[in-house]
Amino acid sequence: MQKEIGAYDAKTRLPEILRRVEAGESFTITNRGRPVADLVPSQLRERTRTKAAIEALHKARKHRVSDAELAELREAGRK
Repeated sequence: MQKEIGAYDAKTRLPEILRRVEAGESFTITNRGRPVADLVPSQLRERTRTKAAIEALHKARKHRVSDAELAELREAGRK
């Protein structure tokens, strides 16, 4: 749910509002009671997180275990 905030309050409390938007909140900025803009979390930030997660998965998959190593690990586990 978006919270409404007047333009003057948005201007005077901008650092606080930006911290809250970064945390996931959304605001509608009003001018004399009329909505004029929406302040929402950036989608670019989410894309950056997603890209980093995908890269981490790719790095984790690079280490392959050969059939011989796998057989050796199985045998070691049975002892």
